[in-house]
Amino acid sequence: MQRNLVILALGAIVLVGLPSCSTTPSVLPPPTATPGASNPQAAIRSGSSSSTVDFLRTLKTAYESTSGTEQITLLEPGQSENIVAGVKQELVDVGVISRRLKPEENDASLAFHEVAQDALLVATHSSVTGVKNLTTENLKAIYSGSVTNWKQLGGPDAPIVVLDRPEDETAKRLLRKHYLGQDLQNAPNAIVLRKEGELIQAMQSIPYSIGAFSLAYAITHNLPVNRLSLNDVAPTPANLKTGQYLMAREIGIVWSKNAAETTQAFVDYIFSKPGIEAIEQAGFIAAPQTAELQEK
Repeated sequence: MQRNLVILALGAIVLVGLPSCSTTPSVLPPPTATPGASNPQAAIRSGSSSSTVDFLRTLKTAYESTSGTEQITLLEPGQSENIVAGVKQELVDVGVISRRLKPEENDASLAFHEVAQDALLVATHSSVTGVKNLTTENLKAIYSGSVTNWKQLGGPDAPIVVLDRPEDETAKRLLRKHYLGQDLQNAPNAIVLRKEGELIQAMQSIPYSIGAFSLAYAITHNLPVNRLSLNDVAPTPANLKTGQYLMAREIGIVWSKNAAETTQAFVDYIFSKPGIEAIEQAGFIAAPQTAELQEK
């Protein structure tokens, strides 16, 4: 019965317009746009990975409020490698990705800098009462399927619905690095969702579910989910900043070294004091800046 409810809930999410999900990683083409980065009057075309969409929207809103005009066009999100490819092909002016550039991606035409960190939050649907903290062993038991009922962890007598991410996504890599280990087998009934937005919507729709996603998104949108402590460390920006909370996702900005003036002005704003304040007000933690960027 519970499994049928989960299927119906996921079907409803698809019907309202979410992209289809898949357990098989897919490579998306670079974002579609018309080349024109050399035109200083052109709108700034900015694209992001699916897990950094909210970060980019935060910057867009803050920057346009200071400039008094709508200058930034948000492109369809994609995987980080496709955003990088889009910048190289002059289809994207400013890209936001959830990792550093790979050596093979940096052909000296690109500029890159880490700008912020975002905690990876482990949370449950509001129906999961009595569970506020999970240990490493608890997480391993849940994500492997060896514990299948919340009652075994002090919660309600209800089956655990695991909302998981593909192995090549940052969220799953961080879970494995800090808690699950590389060899833990995935729960056979886990529901694998390709995009972070899909997981967030699914968690709010499916009772007794658990998953991992952006803490900043949960804070900014005041999501009605249970934010779990891990090994008695609460998921807060303060704990992330001190290093007590382990799962931190890097957020970086990539742009062309020959960027148009309008594009460079947006990049300069991102690393300015007002830009950093906007980032931290949205629940992100600004990364330490280089002396060169601090002077701008």
